[in-house]
Amino acid sequence: MYRYDEFDHTLVAERVAQFRDQVNRRVAGALTEDEFKPLRLMNGLYLQLHAYMLRVAIPYGVLSATQMRRLAHIARTYDKGYGHFTTRQNIQYNWPNLEDVPDILEELAEVEMHAIQTSGNCIRNVTADQFAGVAADEFDDPRVYAEIIRQWSTLHPEFSFLPRKFKIAITGAPNDRAAVKVHDIGLRMVAGPDGAPGFEVIVGGGQGRTPMIGYVVRDYLPVPQLLAYLEAVLRVYNQLGRRDNLYKARIKILVHETGREEFTRLVEEEFAAMAGENPPALPGGELARIRAYFQPPAYADLPASTPELDLALAGNRTFARWVKTAVAEHKQPGYAIVTISLKPIGGIPGDASADEMDAVADLAERFGFGEIRVTHEQNLVLPDVPRQDLFALWQSLDAAGLATANVGLVSDIIACPGLDYCNLANARSIPIAQEISQRFADLDRQHDIGDLKVKISGCINACGHHHVGHIGILGVDRKGVEYYQVTLGGDATENAALGDITGPSFSGEAITDAVETIIATYIGHREDGERFLDTYRRIGMKPFKEALYAAH
Repeated sequence: MYRYDEFDHTLVAERVAQFRDQVNRRVAGALTEDEFKPLRLMNGLYLQLHAYMLRVAIPYGVLSATQMRRLAHIARTYDKGYGHFTTRQNIQYNWPNLEDVPDILEELAEVEMHAIQTSGNCIRNVTADQFAGVAADEFDDPRVYAEIIRQWSTLHPEFSFLPRKFKIAITGAPNDRAAVKVHDIGLRMVAGPDGAPGFEVIVGGGQGRTPMIGYVVRDYLPVPQLLAYLEAVLRVYNQLGRRDNLYKARIKILVHETGREEFTRLVEEEFAAMAGENPPALPGGELARIRAYFQPPAYADLPASTPELDLALAGNRTFARWVKTAVAEHKQPGYAIVTISLKPIGGIPGDASADEMDAVADLAERFGFGEIRVTHEQNLVLPDVPRQDLFALWQSLDAAGLATANVGLVSDIIACPGLDYCNLANARSIPIAQEISQRFADLDRQHDIGDLKVKISGCINACGHHHVGHIGILGVDRKGVEYYQVTLGGDATENAALGDITGPSFSGEAITDAVETIIATYIGHREDGERFLDTYRRIGMKPFKEALYAAH
């Protein structure tokens, strides 16, 4: 994984010192809250309903065991003993004291972490496939390019005050696990005419108040041109993006109102004009330098299976069920990718206690090479587990309360903090997620239902990605009462789609029953081997709508 160079260390240390002075001035009353607000947001510090919230960057979702232990220490020392992993592959602390935040940032800097650009109208944390570098279906390792984009975009003087926040995601595989089509810029690695790696460039995706699937503006962009082309897109956005209307300021609105063809023409025109300006190139030497940080570890020559593993799979149904959901194919024979669910039945999606973080760090070292990934679906990943150690790993996870066999199932719910924490929310998300999880607590039933993505947002800002949930749930306010609108058929993969609204919203008391009705309708109509999404696409909305509103 990437290690800071002298420029990174200096930049982060200087920022910590600056923010310490700013906090001291705020506490002393020399800065008003209005004066302090832009300063704290530049350092990832929000003021929510009940307390400050600190959002810490985890670039492209990659952590070392040492960094995870430091996150656990911060949760234990400065917060209430837990952290919340987010859909941007970051971690949030919901209860830090303002006076402690500079100390937290200093402790983060000691392990090469920070909170820079986790807020504000800038390029946010670049996200990537959580299986990057180890996925069997991967064309190229997207972490290399995510790191290059991180270095290029950090405190970029031209793009630090964009019309609105800006999000980039990248995948190196045909199976999109990074939701690139619902980002401001999505990058999908492809082969060029000569087989050389490059990028399909997708622009104008996003969720929120006006959800949109991004458009392809370049079928193939050679790797050396990556930064120059990103700069061309951002220049067009910076020049023409709305600054007079918060709700129309995202690049997706610009692409929509300008038109795909005209927007593409403007970007290509800007890109061509930059040729005479010494545009940012990606020289081979620099690419090789960054790639060297992501070389594969020293894999052993291991068997794909062992008699002991086969026996455990045959003789332990609980373990076999966990393997079915948690284990993915690794590009290195004899190894596996393991997803650790942070969605225990009745738990808060994405939350991890300090003890759980420490346990994951220990297991990453014991059963791998000390690396951990954060997924945009609010789970964790151990990327390099010997298959022969899967049973021992499962036993250790079970002892730590981290072996829930529900990855990709109905209780593996994405949920934003909602009205329990966020001052933008209209309704609570966490209790609804917990109630649905408890309703479908029976893992046999969950496995029978199969692949199903439930995603919940407490407001139209869509931090819970409800627009692309197979079942999406949006909290709305109806005259001071919390209600929930339901969408069906959303998809965040390479076949990205926005969900369709079923009809009138449901009360908080009725929403779990509505999910039950939706799933029962699916079970009643599915054909052999069909997932929920397959059935929905085949039969459409009508049967679901009829079942949901039959009593009305």
